[in-house]
Amino acid sequence: MITGEIKSQVDKVWNTFWSGGISNPLEVIEQITYLLFLKRLDENHTREEKRANLLGQPLQNAVFPDGLDPQGRPYADLRWSRFKDFSQAEMFTVFSQSVFPFLRNELPKLSNGEESTYSHHMKDAQFKIPNAGVLKQVVDVIDSINMDGKDTKGDLYEYMLSKLASAGTNGQFRTPRHIIDLMVGMTAPKPLEAICDPASGTCGFLVQAGEFLRKNNPNLLTNDESKKFFHNQQFHGFDFDSTMLRIGSMNMLLHGVENPDISYRDSLADLHAEEEEKYHVILANPPFAGSLDYENVAKDLLTVVKTKKTELLFLALFIKLLKPGGRAAVIVPDGVLFGSTGAHKALRKMLVEGHKLDAVVKLPSGVFKPYAGVSTAILFFTKTNSGGTDNVWFYDVKSDGFSLDDKRTPLASSDLPDVLARWNERTTTERQRARTDQSFCVPLSEIAANDYDLSLNRYKEIEHEDVEHADPEEILTVLDGLEAEIAEGMADLRELLGG
Repeated sequence: MITGEIKSQVDKVWNTFWSGGISNPLEVIEQITYLLFLKRLDENHTREEKRANLLGQPLQNAVFPDGLDPQGRPYADLRWSRFKDFSQAEMFTVFSQSVFPFLRNELPKLSNGEESTYSHHMKDAQFKIPNAGVLKQVVDVIDSINMDGKDTKGDLYEYMLSKLASAGTNGQFRTPRHIIDLMVGMTAPKPLEAICDPASGTCGFLVQAGEFLRKNNPNLLTNDESKKFFHNQQFHGFDFDSTMLRIGSMNMLLHGVENPDISYRDSLADLHAEEEEKYHVILANPPFAGSLDYENVAKDLLTVVKTKKTELLFLALFIKLLKPGGRAAVIVPDGVLFGSTGAHKALRKMLVEGHKLDAVVKLPSGVFKPYAGVSTAILFFTKTNSGGTDNVWFYDVKSDGFSLDDKRTPLASSDLPDVLARWNERTTTERQRARTDQSFCVPLSEIAANDYDLSLNRYKEIEHEDVEHADPEEILTVLDGLEAEIAEGMADLRELLGG
């Protein structure tokens, strides 16, 4: 866990970027990411040097080659351990003219270079650090932090990502960490299960899925099979924003996942034959960008549901990508639950009748503030291709542990632990809960009879307190008395005024 002192240093660097003219939080994070990557490359190179010296063998898998770079500078000068000690002016020159071109153009081509997803997303990167003073300050802060542990690196990056305080383009906004943790905990990913987020952004869902796997499987990274799968085949994220791909890749790397599949893809436009029925778990909060033209939607999705609505198309995509028996936890706008169009009804019917809809968790409308005030829910379903829904479990989240205004101040209590606890009892004690409770189950037959409406308020019963009112004659008598008092008071007032 990073300290308050480190946070204040990061805040100072952040303010320096802003005063230097970079006001987009994504750009700030991306520029810092280049330096974090350079430091990591030098750590890998140093580790290989120590191994070679210990074994008395030639250096293998060297990140920085011998000789000179295209600018005539020794590649050794590009290493963090050398670069960080240059004067302010020389550091800026070396980074802009040698280090950055090396990261962007040369490193992905080196057969012995860092075999990470991040290096493959550097081709479109741009160096935007405004001046030598800003660069020197960022380097000093990064160098002062002991990042030997995975947790420190990950926590540092997580703190920077928390500064994304405005919505991105195309309806993108960052999902709060505690909501992600709830969704991951309820889907409970297992070793050797392929996990996918088709709208991955900063890869928050994939990162937390990795943390869950580590925490709940002590032998995960000591077993050769599960370790190899974890680093190379377990995590899959798609995005069509190159900046997000770099930030997401670095987020995974700093959280200890060496080579995840984080790739460029327009998930709604590209055909999905290669990915169809490929994944065991899908975790996602896809962007709700409105409508697309039919010609911009993959034809295989339109065979599932004929619609232009992105939130419905993403649900169709998730069904297509899941293996039979695979499970999904996805955030949807409330309109998906009760929309009256043919496409809305058809998709809900498909989830309920064609597969197994496990749960609808209603979130308070302030969960995504300050990004947006949209009202949302989380759908949990299992792909079966043969039905299986018997009861759908509903939970009405009143508090997620934070105030529901733009400040999102932490509160003393939260419903989220209770959500997870009751979720684990949904096939037992939850079946007996009354519809007036915060959670309850609704049978398939009732949902079908309500045109597959999945809005919680359709089924929740409101308790009305019996209130005893006085007899009307008594009320009239009281009113007559009050009126007489008012008339008497007004008469006394007129007398005092000499009227």
